[in-house]
Amino acid sequence: MRRILVWTALAALMAGPLVACSSSGSRSEAQAPTGAGVDGVDDGSELTLWTRAPLELQAKALVDAYNKSHKNQVKLTIVPNDDYVAKVGAAAGSGDLPDLFAADIVYVPNWTEAGLFSDLTESIAKLPYADEINQGHLAAGTHEGKKYVLPFVLDLSVIFWNKALYKEAGLDPEKGPTTLDEFKQQALAVQNLKKADTYGTYFGGNCGGCNVFTWFPMVWASGEDVMDSDGKKSLLNGTASQKVYSTWRDLQTAGAIAPGSKDETGATWVAAFQEGKIGVMPYPATLLPTASKTVDVGVTGIPGVTGGQSTFVGGDGIGISKDAEKTQQAWNFMAWLMSDKAQVDVLAAGNSTVARTDLADNQYSAKDPRVATINKVAGLPTSKTPVAVNFQQAFNAPGSPWVTLLRNQVYGDASTLDKDNEAVTQVLGQ
Repeated sequence: MRRILVWTALAALMAGPLVACSSSGSRSEAQAPTGAGVDGVDDGSELTLWTRAPLELQAKALVDAYNKSHKNQVKLTIVPNDDYVAKVGAAAGSGDLPDLFAADIVYVPNWTEAGLFSDLTESIAKLPYADEINQGHLAAGTHEGKKYVLPFVLDLSVIFWNKALYKEAGLDPEKGPTTLDEFKQQALAVQNLKKADTYGTYFGGNCGGCNVFTWFPMVWASGEDVMDSDGKKSLLNGTASQKVYSTWRDLQTAGAIAPGSKDETGATWVAAFQEGKIGVMPYPATLLPTASKTVDVGVTGIPGVTGGQSTFVGGDGIGISKDAEKTQQAWNFMAWLMSDKAQVDVLAAGNSTVARTDLADNQYSAKDPRVATINKVAGLPTSKTPVAVNFQQAFNAPGSPWVTLLRNQVYGDASTLDKDNEAVTQVLGQ
């Protein structure tokens, strides 16, 4: 009865306005895969897998390749992004989670602590390339020393620039920004073209997640951090953070940020670049194939104050649910996901970033230096996946204290930085 109450409460929390769960310091231990070796069991079982709609392309490619080469068959369910958290929460409460499910990596620490995933510690350790798996995703899915998830699909933040606009502006079309000042100068150069409906840059001015994804790396590349190691204290009033804010405020003052940015909630924040109307901006690496259809795109890592590079290692992690009964069969799919065949022949072949550092250089990345750049940035020690149980409430939620902070710094009263930073800390520590 206690377990039922825990999961019912969890479902209510996850379906609520903060879309995050809380375990109140306790969790139920889900069954771990045991006894069948490094590859699990492939005996013709049917497995269920849920993922959110933004990963549909990669998820379908992976499942199709697995099903064609294995006796086990994975049945994939694609869930609309806005419905995903509530659906997972309701299933957790009723004991009806699928065998496998993916989760936005910023939700993983919360869902791991709440006990939604099975313990994979021993199984992961047996993989011959365990040390090569993206450490940011592994860390996000680690709780009390136990590992619960593997990377499913990585999404990285990088700098995209429009080579045609750079050439028009007298910039070297083959060289993107290497510092924040260069980013500002290059955006201003494009703005000075004074072309109709064309602007130096764009950002999600009312989107917490957009700027977590694209501004945090500017701080990391500068050798500073955005939170303490426990994910309980905000450090977003540091020297590097202030330089990030002043850079964007200067661009706003100069009129170099497209006007739609101020109210941009994230739904259309990549569209203007794909229409050829933006000179340079931080961008999701997974959209390189899409953006390249309409723009001659240059790619580099996100720079810091005086140099360096970083990226937010985002995307989704994947685990075996607490409700799975065929855990060894589910592990067979998980182990295959980390294999060369899945990482190179499926993900890399589809221009997605691989989750193993030893596979960053492959026959597909060799064909496009931009893909090779993205892969290499993912493996930099400055590239991170931030971990905080209350990440959603502090940063991603509409009207979060982080959204208030960034809007004040770009559009409002910049003197409120310390107060706004403390408001982020208060939510992180709840």
